[in-house]
Order: sequence, then structure tokens, then C-alpha cells
Amino acid sequence: MTEALLQASGIVKRYGKFTALSEVDLRILPGTVHSVIGPNGAGKTTLFHVLTGTLPITAGKIAFDGHDVTHEPDHKRVRRGIARSFQVTSLFANLSVHENLRLAAQGVDARRALNAWTPPHGALAHTELVDGVLERLALQRFAGTAAGALSHGQQRRLEVGMALAARPKAIFLDEPTSGMGIDDLDNMKQLIRGLRDDYTVVLIEHNMGIVMDISDTITVMQQGRVLVEGNPDEIRGDERVRTAYLGNMITGGRA
Repeated sequence: MTEALLQASGIVKRYGKFTALSEVDLRILPGTVHSVIGPNGAGKTTLFHVLTGTLPITAGKIAFDGHDVTHEPDHKRVRRGIARSFQVTSLFANLSVHENLRLAAQGVDARRALNAWTPPHGALAHTELVDGVLERLALQRFAGTAAGALSHGQQRRLEVGMALAARPKAIFLDEPTSGMGIDDLDNMKQLIRGLRDDYTVVLIEHNMGIVMDISDTITVMQQGRVLVEGNPDEIRGDERVRTAYLGNMITGGRA
């Protein structure tokens, strides 16, 4: 059996008397796209928060790349190789696309991340890394463009690129296609599909056509628990999933 890159066991997250996550187990294999789906309020984003260190867990254990990261803060998990994007685009709107990527790359080095007195040169410029990410995003011709001037779809791709610039082993994407048009959807789908050649991708996504097309494994959540997990064919044919969430939308559209 392939060893998991990330393993979460018995994860519980409570806010006072409200239990957002209850005994969640998750095993994410390297070099795969692992999608987490479910209706609003199922606990998907909360799960992302606790796995990436944005929120502390109430109980359970999280291991990443052979290390116990259960109580490590998010910046330490970034240095171990966990990167993420968020539902709401978070970019430096007044800086160029190139500078957004360079800052993301520089931010992983805690001792030099906030050296505002030295212009970027040499290793701090991260030229090779940034150029490689720009090519992967198909944004080379926008390298000097302010991030705020990009289209919505281009901004979403840039946010994925900022996570890639952190040189991760696993990248967590929270609804990366939110608000996109048809053309942008296809570009993002191709980008995510290609990421698994070099990274592990953990995805929250409402577009079931994309989820079914690019996922290796799908975890379906309901009321803070895992309802079922399997490959796309297994999920598509599971009556519990069809009844609880997707109905006739299992083959495409939004859940």
C-alpha cells in the first residue's frame, strides 16, 4: 500500500457546543488529486483550515510527510510543504504578476521574507522559479501587469501560482473555479490536472463536472462527517451521494 503524504485521524473541531468536524479520517496519497465535496455547512473549509494549520483542532492527529504537525502553526506547515489558496482571491493588487510570485517564493524563507531594505537580486529574485510558474500558468505576457488589472480567471490562476511559488509538496485549493466563465473553467481544469505530475492536490470544488473529470479520489462530507469516499465512478454510482447531494447534477454543474 502506498504511504500517505497526509493522514488525518479522528479529527474533531468544536466551537463551544457546536461540532463542526466529528471524527474525520482522511488519507491523501502523493501525486493525486483528492477532492472534498459536500453541501454548504458540511465542514469542507473547516477541514482545510485545520489541515493547513489556520485553525487548531479540538482532538485528533494530523501527520504530513512523516511528521506530526497536529499542533504546528500554518507558517511551519508551509515550510514543510503545505500551501493553499482561499475562496476569496487574495493578491497584492498593485504589484505586478511577477512580483506577486516572487514575494510568495521569498515568503517561505522566514529569515529573509520581510527584508524590505534590500532590492531583490540573486537568490532573492527567484528568477528561475518565477519564470517556471509563469509558464505553467500561461501568464508570461502578463508578467509586468498589475495583478488587479487581470481578469477574474487570470487572478484565480495567479493565486494558484502563488501557492506553487512556495515550492509545496501538497497544494490545497479552495473552490478555485468560483465565479469563472466557460473559457476560464477549462483553463483552470487543465492547470489542476497537470499539477499532479509534480504535486499532491487537495481540492474543494462545487463544479461536479470538473471534480469527476480530474479527481483520483473523492471524499464526500455531510454535517462534519465523512459520508463516503471513493474514485469518481464509485461516487457517481453511490445512491447515498446521489440522494443526499447531487441528484441529477452528479455528471456536471454545481451541487
